[in-house]
Amino acid sequence: MANMNHSNAVKLIVATILSGCASHPVEQAAEIAIQPVDKPAAKSIIQPIKPYPGTYAVEPNFHSYFASTLSGTYANSFAVRNFIQHMVSRHGFSETYLNGLFSRANRLESVIRLESPAPYTGPSKPSVGSWTRYRNKFLTEAHINNGVAFWRNHADAVERASTTYHVDPEYIVAIIGVETYFGKNIGKTCIFDALTTLAFDTHRRAKFFTSELENFLLMTREQDYEPRQPVGSWAGAMGLGQFMPSSYRRLAVDFDNNGRSDIWEPYDAIGSVAHYFSRSGWQLNNPVAKPSRPAKDSSVIELSTYSGNEYWRVHPNFKVIKKYNNSNKYAMAVHQLAQAIKQRYY
Repeated sequence: MANMNHSNAVKLIVATILSGCASHPVEQAAEIAIQPVDKPAAKSIIQPIKPYPGTYAVEPNFHSYFASTLSGTYANSFAVRNFIQHMVSRHGFSETYLNGLFSRANRLESVIRLESPAPYTGPSKPSVGSWTRYRNKFLTEAHINNGVAFWRNHADAVERASTTYHVDPEYIVAIIGVETYFGKNIGKTCIFDALTTLAFDTHRRAKFFTSELENFLLMTREQDYEPRQPVGSWAGAMGLGQFMPSSYRRLAVDFDNNGRSDIWEPYDAIGSVAHYFSRSGWQLNNPVAKPSRPAKDSSVIELSTYSGNEYWRVHPNFKVIKKYNNSNKYAMAVHQLAQAIKQRYY
């Protein structure tokens, strides 16, 4: 999931596993040129609001949001007013446009509960078998079969992305499978409402979500998106690969060359995930993880099953997957799902 960590690490660059999203990778390579493709893109759930995507004189749907003062849920919010002034002075947004937009913002109580759950006071949860339980969520017949079908339905995009960005195709498919079940579970939450709630009504990661809200508004202006239209996870992750707005702005690609980086549509999502891996240092045709004996060095990880612990020697590509979500179980699930899909695909 682009830009949020599923763990509670301080940096918190990737969304939690409930939402999924790609992290901020270390930029290790220059942008890779994308060659034109004649194949038309599938219809996306996000539609342009102007006839010429990528060009704008004012904010998207400016007149629909015009308001001289801030009203609604956040009318008396000092933080929201400060944020509006920041967007005006730093990025040249219209104050009347942002007044109108934030006047329509909804505080989402469900998002507050998910971000700030009540402390757990029950008995400690058993750790034995944690990898088995996690694995069973993703290494299912349904996931494997749907992964094969997704790959076959979008074989041209997957193969082109693999060739363009030098990323093994099965891992492009597997990330989308783990994140959104191949586009079936992209989330239905209004991203603008979610990020506004997280930025101004929660405390634990307010600074991070305020930055993501800033990037989201910039994204909607750059891509000519109606700002209340994009939907995704409760934590602000978007599209088939669950990119956060900051990761979208750096890593999403217009892979079908139609003038917009539309990660809600498979062609662009596939290209964007491959671009993420490339920029994170993926090494084509190199190993990810192999069974090992117990060892004290950092390249061997331990995973708990009901029948004992598994030990795996992990390679640099495993660490690339972890940049998407800094979890050994997550990366191993992606790895094993990728291998299972590949075996059945061929």
